Amino acid sequence: MKTKKESFMKGVLVLMIAQILIKALGLIYKLYLTNREGFGDKGNAIYSSGFQIYALFLTISSVGIPGALAKLVSEKVAIGDTKGAHRIFKIAFVTFGLIGFCSSAILFLGAKYISNTLLQIPEAELTLVALSPSIFFVSTSCVIKGYFMGRENLKVTANSHTLEQFFKTVLSVIIVEFIAMTTGVDTSVMAAGANLATTLSTILCFIYLYKYYSKMRKEIAWELKRGKEYKKTRIIKTIKQILFVSIPMSMTAILGTINKNIDSMTVVRGLKRFLSEEQAKIQYGILSGKVDTLVTLPMSLNMAFATALVPSISSSKAIGDMETARKRISFSMLITILIGMPCMIMMILFAKQILELLFPNATSGAFIYQISCLSIIFIVLEQTISGALHGLGKMVTPAIALGIGVIVKFILNLYLIPINPSEFIIGGTAGAAFSTVVCHAIALFIEFKILNKNINLKLNKTKFVLKPFIASLVMAVSSYVMYILIINKIQNKLATLFSIGLGMLIYVIFVILLKIFSKEEIFMIPFGKKVYYFLENLKLYRNGWNSIEIGMYRTTKTWKRWHVQVLK
Repeated sequence: MKTKKESFMKGVLVLMIAQILIKALGLIYKLYLTNREGFGDKGNAIYSSGFQIYALFLTISSVGIPGALAKLVSEKVAIGDTKGAHRIFKIAFVTFGLIGFCSSAILFLGAKYISNTLLQIPEAELTLVALSPSIFFVSTSCVIKGYFMGRENLKVTANSHTLEQFFKTVLSVIIVEFIAMTTGVDTSVMAAGANLATTLSTILCFIYLYKYYSKMRKEIAWELKRGKEYKKTRIIKTIKQILFVSIPMSMTAILGTINKNIDSMTVVRGLKRFLSEEQAKIQYGILSGKVDTLVTLPMSLNMAFATALVPSISSSKAIGDMETARKRISFSMLITILIGMPCMIMMILFAKQILELLFPNATSGAFIYQISCLSIIFIVLEQTISGALHGLGKMVTPAIALGIGVIVKFILNLYLIPINPSEFIIGGTAGAAFSTVVCHAIALFIEFKILNKNINLKLNKTKFVLKPFIASLVMAVSSYVMYILIINKIQNKLATLFSIGLGMLIYVIFVILLKIFSKEEIFMIPFGKKVYYFLENLKLYRNGWNSIEIGMYRTTKTWKRWHVQVLK
């Protein structure tokens, strides 16, 4: 059991480190593009509108593959059927290679119609053409990632994502600068060049994954010889099996992409009721470029748990070890809350300062950013619960839950976006941000109800809600008080960085003081024993309650006694 816990958390840690690097690199090129003369919010609108359509095609062709293959391969490996696992991989590689090729061709040939008719942003045509070849390479890359994820080798997935983002960042800067020097400051051509960097980076990522697979062939061949003999399934039956798992998993991602495409197709249209076309594009650029980039930062940290849970829970379920599955889901949800809640509160509190810090040449959009931040806690929890449900075999549930949320969002977008913000505060672009919050809140509520019904998590409200909220509240108050005290003494950017840094430090201290993690949960973390005994030596963690917990208990007990008296 100990080994399984450690391998699970080591895999999560590898993915989390990779996601931090990926988001850091992604933020670098997004900062570069947004602050680049001639690009800005308008360039983000062209870039994002084309990219969201590409993302939809990509999702249909490939996004469900890693999770689906990870689930199917892990189940086969758990019972010793390594030959069956490898057969699934080979069939999937050919199948999704063909699907990816067809999707690339459709996007390439339909670029003009999509940009002119659906998006009403003609400049996006070049971006769609530039992105179209990458769908094929991503589809085949996802098959290789899924196979190794099923074998609980998460390092190759982490490395490939990091390399892809690194090449995307470097190539974006090089290509955009080259275009600016040779053709002048043409926003639409620069946006296409930035998306061409995405295509080139996916090709390089595929080359890395294929070489890694070739390197592992001897080890795989040795495992196949030692594997148990099972009856072979027909190719058609295997394809159906893969699609049966991948389509529901893809549906969740497809609906997530449709969620973004709803904005790309309704924001500019709706805003043109009271803004010029140029201003409408800029407003959409603020939402899709700056705001979405910042709001999705906590999601990238949490993605590691959503990814690792699928094969982990699938293998636990295959051998009937549901207690391990329950513990991993509860622990992952706790970490998710501890990531999402402080990020949401701090981003809302310092929205204006963060935009000024990161986008000095395009600082507008603080209120839209604050509204969007409300969705963070819902999105990250939804991520984790979706991974848990997929691992438990409830493939369709996340798709249905998000589908209901997306329908509500579409209706709210049509109603709220055409309203001038001067008439109603949640109108215009803020209306689109608010509808996203409602969408994910609805999806989370449905998913959690179904998950709890299937596995009965028995989550403690004090541990999962009250203590994280207290730690986040103390962090927010202390950091904002510090900001007010030093803002007139040092530069604004330094004051922002120092205050946020102090808040994060205080948050970590209070997470420890409130003893949110149990001894067993700390042991689940890589090097957890050393961490626990270090805290124990400092007398921060020991048997019994600390003074803060005793105070919380007394306060809660007094409140309950008062509540009962009032009811009587």
